[in-house]
Amino acid sequence: MGLENIGGWEFILIILVGLFIFGPDRLPKAIGDGMRMLRNVRQMARNATGDLSKELGTDIQLEDLHPKTFLRKHLLSEADEAALRKPLQGIYDDVKGVADGVKRDAQAAASAANSVTAPAATPAATPAPSAQPAVRASWDDVT
Repeated sequence: MGLENIGGWEFILIILVGLFIFGPDRLPKAIGDGMRMLRNVRQMARNATGDLSKELGTDIQLEDLHPKTFLRKHLLSEADEAALRKPLQGIYDDVKGVADGVKRDAQAAASAANSVTAPAATPAATPAPSAQPAVRASWDDVT
């Protein structure tokens, strides 16, 4: 985490707001206090994860404290996780196969519609303009 997400104008605005709130005399002390508080919070988080790791007997990272990740990593074995995923994987494969089939059918229908509406190669094959009104198929007509 750093200042890479803050642009130049935003940084100048933060400095100006700090100057108006704290004044030029107290601004350096306020920045120092803020940095010290941030260091203390980070150290407390490191200590808490270290204590939790010691209590549970495993190496715990801060990301592991999310309930789903914690259960998956520390309570389920790989075999248990595979057994839970197996029925869902079959359903996922079936749905993906159907979606791919629908996509292929839609592409085939679109290419057929495009080939029907394409102009003929010879000028003699085109009907007279007054004989038939021009009908152009769109993607919505095909689907």
